[in-house]
Amino acid sequence: VLNPAIDRERAEAYGVEQVPAMVVEGARDYGIRFLGIPSGYEFSNLIDSIIVASSGEPQLTEATRAALGALTSEVEIKVFSTPT
Repeated sequence: VLNPAIDRERAEAYGVEQVPAMVVEGARDYGIRFLGIPSGYEFSNLIDSIIVASSGEPQLTEATRAALGALTSEVEIKVFSTPT
């Protein structure tokens, strides 16, 4: 837990510019961030991301791994949702 107004260097290191935010990391930082409150179906995604980050092994098919391995540049995925 950190306050980005006080712990600016740590917040910048994690790329956290908005609060509230949660960083999910395991042995390394995989870039998983949750902004806002992960309620409803988003909560299960938070739990799933914690499990995957803790094991370091995403459960992807070989076809998906091959497709991701063929990417030639970094990709940033943002998912927006609204409470229902």
